[in-house]
Amino acid sequence: LQHYFIQSNLSTMKLLLLIGVLATPSFAFLPHIFKGLFDVMSDDTFKSVPHIPYTALLNDDISVDADILAAMKEFGFFYVDEIPGYNAKHEQSLMEAFFELPDEVKAEVEIRRHNPANKNAYRGYCPGLDDVENTLQYKNLYNIGPHETQGTMSNKQDDEKMKKLRHDIQEPNVWPSTGDCEFDKEFKETFQEGFEIRRNIARAFVRSISRALEFPELTSLFAEDEFSAMGLRKYPVRKRINENMYSDYDSELLRELEHVDSTVTVLSTFNNPGLQMLYEGVYRDAPVSDNGFIVNIGKLVDDIIDNQLVSVKHRVKETEFDRYSITYFLGPQFDADISRSMSGEPTEAGRKYRIFGEWIKDYLGAIELFYY
Repeated sequence: LQHYFIQSNLSTMKLLLLIGVLATPSFAFLPHIFKGLFDVMSDDTFKSVPHIPYTALLNDDISVDADILAAMKEFGFFYVDEIPGYNAKHEQSLMEAFFELPDEVKAEVEIRRHNPANKNAYRGYCPGLDDVENTLQYKNLYNIGPHETQGTMSNKQDDEKMKKLRHDIQEPNVWPSTGDCEFDKEFKETFQEGFEIRRNIARAFVRSISRALEFPELTSLFAEDEFSAMGLRKYPVRKRINENMYSDYDSELLRELEHVDSTVTVLSTFNNPGLQMLYEGVYRDAPVSDNGFIVNIGKLVDDIIDNQLVSVKHRVKETEFDRYSITYFLGPQFDADISRSMSGEPTEAGRKYRIFGEWIKDYLGAIELFYY
């Protein structure tokens, strides 16, 4: 605790209070006391997280590899900025405009589960349910993938279910048709470009880590990205809350529950606060991405690289405003062997799956829990 006392410049009164509480036989109030102590800590914890220039990352500038590796080992994330031509404010303004469209217009691009008249199962709009009793996370989402057209059925030697899955995961995007041709064109082109920027970052990150960890085979697992996904998210202000929305970890009221991702994540929080990363046992506010991106990895990828990095646990605390963000996930290609790590050790996923496509099959069965 001495480190925290010094760093936070706690008053003598707070120190005496802590000593008094520690001296009591009951520890019931300790979580609240510690939370109060950490709340007055300096907000500089993540100031040393590096900001990597986009061009240097994409051009495989090896001078940034050490910074990325150090950040991923220490914090589990880093930032990418200085993206030529990128305008985060424009993306958010288009998101706001889309989510404010009349429900009947958005229904035309709803996923099939919400609108059985539509064919799209994964790409498109999924309205959130403002059901305080049954829904822990209230958010609206528009899902975008890498395909604009769907290819023909694969002739690989798969069973029928896997062959169908190979075809289904190439579901083409659906785009809004509002009657405003200028808006429709701008929305589609902006987020097609945004998808490519994020995919470029994720792939370049994989290349950087493969060099830094000396795992040259890693990049081959990401040669294709049949089911990468970008989600435009709106978290509307809640009108009601219940006790299930409070963290079991520290009683914080949450918008997005605590979790660890699965694959490679490229995140935009714009200038919307709320994201918290777990570091040294405490959830701390992460600086916003502003006109850049936050990059982290999930458990599946970390296992593949022998758990040499941190797959950071994170969450979003409650906000008093409509909060917007964009998540992009890059997973291995369909046939990537995820059963063993780069050093040949069995992975956690390998207990049940051999290739990423098998993992995707179960993932799609629970996609609403994952995305919505």
